[in-house]
Amino acid sequence: MKTLNTLALAVTLAFSSTGFAADAAKDFTQINSKIDAMVTKSFPAGEGQDLSRLKQDETQKTCSVRANQPTGAEASEIIAREKQNIKYPASGNLMGDWKNGEKLTSSGFGMRIGVIAPDPVAKQKGGNGGNCYACHAVSPKEVAAGNMGPSLTGYGKYRGTSAEVVRYTYEKIYNAQAFVACSNMPRIGHNGILTAEQVADITAYLLSPESPVNQ
Repeated sequence: MKTLNTLALAVTLAFSSTGFAADAAKDFTQINSKIDAMVTKSFPAGEGQDLSRLKQDETQKTCSVRANQPTGAEASEIIAREKQNIKYPASGNLMGDWKNGEKLTSSGFGMRIGVIAPDPVAKQKGGNGGNCYACHAVSPKEVAAGNMGPSLTGYGKYRGTSAEVVRYTYEKIYNAQAFVACSNMPRIGHNGILTAEQVADITAYLLSPESPVNQ
């Protein structure tokens, strides 16, 4: 969790300035309880607040402690664990409805949380879209796009729609850490931001020859 990594660094610097031992200040594991308390206090309970997201699992803990630079052994452990967490649509079809995928990709909610105006429950847990344009250019028609992630314009045109490409694309969207340990890309399916069926729809949007992405 990039936000927690930044917070951890801030807390570390704060403790260093108050005489905390230098070696202890560098060790995230010794101040995790203080960080957890600070984060929890920052997100009061209320409608639209999914506080369960503030509890780190083993992968997030490792990535936080290592500042997203896990050891080789830790990276292998993360990838193996996250591959086991990937789930698939009940239909077994990894390419769904690209038109619905277009809507999900364009939705800017992405399960945001906040104190001032948290998303209503209806927009959470599969009802809020992927917020994909925050990090990726996708359709050439949309000029407002982030560049933290690679451009996906022409994704299917250049890769084709083989079974291997379809499966890789679906799994990467569902859980990026099954491929890159401590990836900045959210585990959008694993964390329930999108359902398996919705991930299949976005997969279709990226790969279908009819999709604006590949025109």
